[in-house]
Amino acid sequence: MIREELTRQILKACFEVSNELGCGFIESVYLKALVIVLAQDGLKAQTQTPLTVRFRGQIVGDFLADIIVEDTVLLELKATKALRPEHLAQILNYLKATGIGIGLLVNFGTPRLEYRRFDNLFKASSLEQGEHEQSYV
Repeated sequence: MIREELTRQILKACFEVSNELGCGFIESVYLKALVIVLAQDGLKAQTQTPLTVRFRGQIVGDFLADIIVEDTVLLELKATKALRPEHLAQILNYLKATGIGIGLLVNFGTPRLEYRRFDNLFKASSLEQGEHEQSYV
C-alpha cells in the first residue's frame, strides 16, 4: 500500500473517532476506539508495542508505541489542550529509535482534531554515511 494512501486512511479513521466521541476522554479511550476503526477498515494495528532505544549496541531505554499501523506508520496519540514541543520531540525520537518511516502525532483533546505528520529523517543508512542529525527541539 502506498504510504500516502495509508496515511490518508489512518487520518480518516482518526477523524471518525474524533467526530463520534468528541473531546474530553482520556488517551486510552481514543486509542481503543481508533484500533476498532482501523480493524474495520482492514488495517493491521498493533497497540502498546514495546520498543527499545539502543546506544552503541546497548539497550538504554524502553518505551511503548501507542499504535503501529501496517508496520509502516507510528501513531502517538494525545488527549491534551494543545500539542507541545515535547510531544513533537517524543515522536521524532520514537521514529529515530524504531526506524519506522512515518509518524503521526494526533491530538484528540481539542474540539477540532489536531495532527502532524513526520517523515523519519534519521534513517540508519544516512547516519552510517556520516551525515549529521538535525536538531528538532
